[in-house]
Amino acid sequence: MFSFYQKYISPYYHTLGHALFGNSFACRFSPTCSEYAKESYRLHGIIIGTKLTLGRFLRCQPFSHGGIDPVPKN
Repeated sequence: MFSFYQKYISPYYHTLGHALFGNSFACRFSPTCSEYAKESYRLHGIIIGTKLTLGRFLRCQPFSHGGIDPVPKN
């Protein structure tokens, strides 16, 4: 599911965003949200992984400074 998004949807989504909003439209975090989600599910399973991923999506908004935001190990 994440690989499909990364390969087929994300490139077009970001291209459209750059065309409409310029350079202000870019990933705010490292790793990207899809990489974060994959890692959170791998480390923590479906329930906690979903909770962590939703929290990350909520942090990704115009007032966030972004930056390095790795998946917590515990």
